[in-house]
Amino acid sequence: MTPLRILTRSALLLALLTGTALAQDAPTDPVMASLKGLHGITATNLMRTAEMLDEDLYAYRPTEEVRTVGGLLAHVANAQYMFCSSAAGEENPNTQNIEEAATTKADIVAALGAAFAYCEGVYDAMTDAQGATVRSFFGNDMAASGILAFNSTHNFEHYGNLVTYMRMNGITPPSSMQ
Repeated sequence: MTPLRILTRSALLLALLTGTALAQDAPTDPVMASLKGLHGITATNLMRTAEMLDEDLYAYRPTEEVRTVGGLLAHVANAQYMFCSSAAGEENPNTQNIEEAATTKADIVAALGAAFAYCEGVYDAMTDAQGATVRSFFGNDMAASGILAFNSTHNFEHYGNLVTYMRMNGITPPSSMQ
């Protein structure tokens, strides 16, 4: 065998092995993997906030015109069901208004955890192709993946509110502890 032929075969083998390794590292559904990652960041920060704050801080609000800490967390729990069931094309499985029904820290933490678990199942089950399915959301046509992106945006928005509330009370938010 000539040196050129050995080099060509070696290069081909290296290319095949490298391509196989890269293919194994790449997620099958990169759009949904990315969206799930964003959701994971928001869910982690919101759950850590819910768990670390004292019960008495759940009633805190800087002005009467805004939600309390507990109200914001319960609102996020309600929203998880609304966003994720819409993206999945399912009936909303949440039958109660968590903002009205959950009145203690323990109730809100449990409701928020259950809501995030429901959404995680939706993110896990959805492929990139399914994420392109158009759904009606607030009277507008939107891709299911767009609804899930909106969910993370909504979570970040309210985590930002909670960060301000925590800073006003001398508390370091979970995202600043990392």
